[in-house]
Amino acid sequence: MILFPAIDLKDGECVRLKLGDMQQATVYNPDPAAQAKAFEDQGFEWLHVVDLNGAFAGETVNRAAVDAILKATKNPVQLGGGIRTLDHIENWLTRGLARVILGTVAVRDPALVVEACRRFPGHIAVGIDAKGGKVAVEGWAEASELGVVELAKKFEGAGVAAIIYTDIDRDGILTGINWASTLELADAVSIPVIASGGLASLDDIKRMLELDARKLEGAISGRALYDGRIDPKEALALIKAARTKEIAQ
Repeated sequence: MILFPAIDLKDGECVRLKLGDMQQATVYNPDPAAQAKAFEDQGFEWLHVVDLNGAFAGETVNRAAVDAILKATKNPVQLGGGIRTLDHIENWLTRGLARVILGTVAVRDPALVVEACRRFPGHIAVGIDAKGGKVAVEGWAEASELGVVELAKKFEGAGVAAIIYTDIDRDGILTGINWASTLELADAVSIPVIASGGLASLDDIKRMLELDARKLEGAISGRALYDGRIDPKEALALIKAARTKEIAQ
């Protein structure tokens, strides 16, 4: 079980959005690289990064900030936002990313995702962002008619490393993860699922460690970490204790 701290990039700064609205952005750190190093120093093992400008533009916008993050931390980094081509994927992986997250292109061109998994095994994740149970694309600006499970099942057996499932209706408002929908998705596919959107407190961490949620790879936390609602030391201690107990069993 992994707790992924999130760095969302807007105009080169580390921000958090409310309900996916670019006009409702709070700047938490003007230096994303320093934030990445701080997360590593706190004991986190992974880093989740999103190029928000890139998600809307359909191409990487915050490249300098991502490169600085990769230099600042030894932790593996997964990146999403505006990555739409095989060349783009290869470029990022050669720059040091552990995983590339494909979102809009997974809806528009599922075959590209399958090919990417073939070429870069273990390095491709799919981001499924949902609003009202339907998949949203283009930086959450457009809704599709595609259901979450329907999209996820297109990639069964393709070699997708993980699905990052975000409930947009809960993102950045600290109301708790949508466990029902997240676990429904995890039950429907064999691909590991990472919960995202709304993680609010240690209660969510504890919920993540319950037996039925252990099928998840982990969860992403943003605003709750930045606002101090979740103490990193306490959260990571809970996860470590759960891992130790599971090994002992």
